[in-house]
Amino acid sequence: MTIGSVLVANRGEIAVRVIKAAKALGIRTVQAYSAADTDMLAVKLADEAVNIGPPAPKKSYLNIEAVIAAAKAAGVDAVHPGYGFLSENGDFADAVRDAGMIFIGPPGDAIRTLGDKVAARQVAKRAGVPTVPGSDGRVAGLDNARLLAAEIGFPVMIKAAAGGGGRGIRIVGNIAELEQQFPLASAEALAAFGDGGLYMEKVISRARHVEVQIFGDGRNFVHFFERECSLQRRRQKVWEEAPAFLLPADMRERLCMSAVALAREVGYRGAGTVEYLYDAETGAFYFIEVNTRIQVEHPVTEMMTGFDLVQEMFKVAGGAALSVAQRDIVARGHAIECRINAEDPFKAFQPSPGTITLLSVPEGEGIRFDTMLYEGYTIPPFYDSLLGKLIVHAQTRETCLEKLATALTALAIEGVPTTVPMHLALARDASVAKGAVHTRFLEQWLEQDFPALAGRTQEVA
Repeated sequence: MTIGSVLVANRGEIAVRVIKAAKALGIRTVQAYSAADTDMLAVKLADEAVNIGPPAPKKSYLNIEAVIAAAKAAGVDAVHPGYGFLSENGDFADAVRDAGMIFIGPPGDAIRTLGDKVAARQVAKRAGVPTVPGSDGRVAGLDNARLLAAEIGFPVMIKAAAGGGGRGIRIVGNIAELEQQFPLASAEALAAFGDGGLYMEKVISRARHVEVQIFGDGRNFVHFFERECSLQRRRQKVWEEAPAFLLPADMRERLCMSAVALAREVGYRGAGTVEYLYDAETGAFYFIEVNTRIQVEHPVTEMMTGFDLVQEMFKVAGGAALSVAQRDIVARGHAIECRINAEDPFKAFQPSPGTITLLSVPEGEGIRFDTMLYEGYTIPPFYDSLLGKLIVHAQTRETCLEKLATALTALAIEGVPTTVPMHLALARDASVAKGAVHTRFLEQWLEQDFPALAGRTQEVA
């Protein structure tokens, strides 16, 4: 069926993004909001808005019954979950469909299978996708963990089977650390995800994080090339690029087609991302996980390919076949995205809610700012600190970095500290310019190099 109306079951910049895509397709929008988000931009932009509960996420954005009730009351055809919150909750996807509405994402069974790290690893193996050396399934207790660690060699990574977003991960370098951390990791996983199951993988030193944007309609499957996501802090991405830099053409082809093979293996529907570790020293890549939703960093792919992925989500969810074939998807130039957070990089990234007193956004060809901000908006303290994403596109990576530095200098957000100074320093960093980064680079850089640059960068900012 064609989707005529949608409930946006999220908040912040992704809610604004979904509303704009829906309106471009002529779809009526209803924004779900908590008591803390009465004045957010998405509420102002939507055709209608409905309160789903108190500020606490568990009582509003994570409350399946409240969201379903709001969708029914609004009489919508579909629900878009955005990212985070209930976007990768198979039970929520099922509840939306059981209520007679369209869930804009994969079916609940696919979300559960691919959301379980162990099950997803097994799917990857069936599809012929290389996986990191490690356990074939959940590790049954500490004794088995000891045997596996001896087999694959230290350091090893203990990961929550039901984890995500970089949470529930511990790296251990010897048997003593394994014996100490394994039970703690299980308890942490149980508390965070309601599932104490663990699996283990060998740590790939100085690995890069590369992911492939996939799309499927259940019958046809394509990729929109790959993204580089190696600049991370506490395993959270802060800067993304498309395409991945210094990646040989034959490796790019193998990587992207392996992701398509995985999508085909499960008959995937909607937007998704297959994530990999890439060992630049050996040229090997290894499957990590699948995210069964739109990613925070999807704009760099859109800038590089010229396709609107969120609009495509609406079309496929409404029953249409993919509107594009693989041969039609071409990578042009280079794009970089910076996540701008309400955090103070000069004070250990302390979250900084408050009121926006000034907002001035750079404009021009190849510059995009996805945000929830407006002057006078008060950022509530209950949610993620992401304010927006500055994305730039240029013909080469070198000119893209130059354009990014110029755009960051022109971006003015006053009233709260932001991470703009950190991104400005990164845009001017020699190692970043050479692509000499890996998943642990940023934390080392923040400790060793950023303090020296901070004074100069803070002055400019």
